[in-house]
Amino acid sequence: MTYQSGAGSVLGRLGVKDLVNGHHWRTILGGSIMPPEVVDAMAEAAGRFLDLGELNVKAGEYVAKITGADRGMVTSGCAAAQVLQAAACMTGTDEAKIGSLPDTTGMKNEVVIQQSQRNHYDSSYQHAGATLVEIGGEGGATRAELEAAIGDNTAAVAYVWVMRYWGLSLEEVIEIAHARGVPVVLDAAAELPPVGNLTKFVSMGVDLVAYSGGKGIRGPQSTGMLVGRGDLMEAAWENAFSYDKARAGIGRPMKVCKEEIVGLICALELFVDADHETEWAEWRAKSASIVDHVKHVPGLEARVHEGIVYEGPGSPTALVVLGEDWAGRSPEEVQAAMLEQEPPIYIGVGPEPRELWVAPVALQEGEEDLVARRLLAALTGE
Repeated sequence: MTYQSGAGSVLGRLGVKDLVNGHHWRTILGGSIMPPEVVDAMAEAAGRFLDLGELNVKAGEYVAKITGADRGMVTSGCAAAQVLQAAACMTGTDEAKIGSLPDTTGMKNEVVIQQSQRNHYDSSYQHAGATLVEIGGEGGATRAELEAAIGDNTAAVAYVWVMRYWGLSLEEVIEIAHARGVPVVLDAAAELPPVGNLTKFVSMGVDLVAYSGGKGIRGPQSTGMLVGRGDLMEAAWENAFSYDKARAGIGRPMKVCKEEIVGLICALELFVDADHETEWAEWRAKSASIVDHVKHVPGLEARVHEGIVYEGPGSPTALVVLGEDWAGRSPEEVQAAMLEQEPPIYIGVGPEPRELWVAPVALQEGEEDLVARRLLAALTGE
């Protein structure tokens, strides 16, 4: 394990140090580590001139094939895909409307979303010029509330898969929206793995699905995918690639370079063919190793949790729950203590009180041992 970049490297000259990521595939921590094959594919593309239009088309065809969608495209992250979702639903392929965004005068510009699913990424819809219409409360919304919110100005209904536990199900939202001729757009940023989620949402009837490419797929961190219904994908394409129009579309600043497109396609090929059961077992073993190291500490419970803890993909996770009579450091204080030494180790806390956890998905080989030792010391104050 190397935690300090050499002085001769760019990172060394900048003075940027490595860290241990026990939190998850978080963008702020660098996302995921790309496999060597992905890096090699990007390097190959870097040494060539390519027709970017052709590359985008061919990449989109591959993305459509593996997702079962009418059409697909590579985007500059999931947030950019969400911008294009809203844009496509508001403008269609109308050249004048595409050129006017984010001014939505004269368009259907409302995106309905359950209040329980609001999050700091839904501002992506607003970037395109959409107005968010909240329904329900913290516990979700009712069918009647969704039906009442859909009107003449509704462009789409948005759904956030990771927050599906509160409110209407995706199936209900699709049923209600489609009965009124309104498309459903889905934020599925962190929903890969499992690999089955590549096709699941399109097969359910979602009109536009947005994914991240830099988390579980392990592609370039600033990539994403948008897939879905043919006519809406054509509208998204026009909003992103209106090179020949008098005014560039809202997606023009979100272009993806050839290296990233090629890197994502390579990562997807590897992801589709990967042995995900073995990978899951490796995550479970790393989590169990951390749990075994700290479970003897009085006043806490440590176990391997195989569901969603952090708002990301479900995976085996080392979960520590501090008891009611715990008199030691709080989860936040333990988290801070893990950052004090070199290398800093990032772990998670919450969402429930007295919980802290380590997600193994981003740990490099052998790092679970370091995390276990440091976590024990942080919990016991030794």
